Amino acid sequence: GIRRLRGLWGSYNAVKALKKDLVWFYNVPHTRLVDDKGGQNWISKKGKDKFSFPGGGTQFIHGADQYLNQISKMVPEITFGQHIRVVLDVGCGVASFGAYLLSRNVITMSIAPKDVHENQIQFALERGVPAMAAAFATRRLLYSSQAFDLIHCSRCRINWTRDDGILLLEVNRMLRAGGYFAWAAQPVYKHEQALEEQWEEMLNLTTRLCWTLVKKEGYIAIWQKPFNNSCYLSREAGTIPPLCDPNDDPDNVWYVDLKACISRIPENGFGANIAPWPARLQTPPDRLQSIHIESYIARKELFKAESKYWNEIVASYVRALHWKKYKLRNVMDMRAGFGGFAAAMIDNQLDAWVLNVVPVSGPNTLPVIYDRGLIGVMHDWCESFDTYPRTYDLLHAAGLFSVERKRCNMSTIMLEMDRILRPGGRAYIRDSLDVMDELQDIAKAMGWHPTLRDTSEGPHASYRILSLDRRRMEEDIRHIEVLREI
Repeated sequence: GIRRLRGLWGSYNAVKALKKDLVWFYNVPHTRLVDDKGGQNWISKKGKDKFSFPGGGTQFIHGADQYLNQISKMVPEITFGQHIRVVLDVGCGVASFGAYLLSRNVITMSIAPKDVHENQIQFALERGVPAMAAAFATRRLLYSSQAFDLIHCSRCRINWTRDDGILLLEVNRMLRAGGYFAWAAQPVYKHEQALEEQWEEMLNLTTRLCWTLVKKEGYIAIWQKPFNNSCYLSREAGTIPPLCDPNDDPDNVWYVDLKACISRIPENGFGANIAPWPARLQTPPDRLQSIHIESYIARKELFKAESKYWNEIVASYVRALHWKKYKLRNVMDMRAGFGGFAAAMIDNQLDAWVLNVVPVSGPNTLPVIYDRGLIGVMHDWCESFDTYPRTYDLLHAAGLFSVERKRCNMSTIMLEMDRILRPGGRAYIRDSLDVMDELQDIAKAMGWHPTLRDTSEGPHASYRILSLDRRRMEEDIRHIEVLREI
């Protein structure tokens, strides 16, 4: 085992931010995708130590960049980086679609319903592209309602019309009012009886969903979701699928089964009226008013105060801790609130994307995070997080442990952090003084290097900052060898 670690670790030791089209081979030592998809320009082996991603794909005949240009030309209202800021890519392959959208100021959550080609999500994360394994199966995905401005499926191998369209209804739940669904698949363009029947079934279903087929060109069809419920309410009685019960909460996603009904659009227009990017990042969204929180001040003032608070803190991290020298790509905020930390990362021009995690133990602020043009997910930190090991460069946790220790063991969360953080990566825990001694003991037992610092409030404040450096592999090997001698 030690010898194998020595052989592999040249890759893990170099956590430098390579361009999105190159990753180290030994970080993801799988060649099946090269064998299966190399001819489609997905991925190729470059020399002995790297994979390269030319930007192709099953449907990206002329490359992902030109494919994005085609979508913009088909529907001029699809303005990437302005009205289209947050995208979901279903069946993402190696996430070239999302990788090329990053340069257009669009953040894309790339998901693989079935990660069949040996760790294609891990490839995406190695590229520094947001990605998760998320199966369209029996439960809601862990994203809020009206989260995505555009949802994309290119040969994602999902039968959208089965079971009364229950999977497309989940897409409809997550799609913002007035948002777009882009489908690139054989039924769109091939003239074979079985495929033409599939196309007719899709047309029939989307019509009953009140989606408008905006454009069909070549192998791409693009629909638009309505802005309000008027079309739903004017359908003939008994039309399938029905509207969901008014008491159904479309933002309730933790272990919630899929429902064969149409999620209602809020009558007050919440979720539909979003400022274009980048103004939406600091614009308090309407859906702030629907968040169930106890607050002594108005929600908009709370939103602005949180943004200012994190902007000052991240700016101090940049100045005092030299964050711009870190090679950050994948960052996670483990208790995100309204997404103020992620917004501050953008405002301070740190070149990394942030996954905002909203714990189930607190208020569901996820709709606000998406309305700001950020991405996030619901999670229970008493359970493991659905990602591959060694995939995040930095973990940030503010006030997490003092809340979650009432529900589960703090060492459980720390061990999960150890699993998903890269060797050489860092964690910053900002929490109350009464949890710091135990956290330091746990960190030392795991072989991390903890450093306790005062906050800007000074040594008499009730909060501290615990910065943790995850040892690199050479140190891990020495640690293992010392344990063996003991």
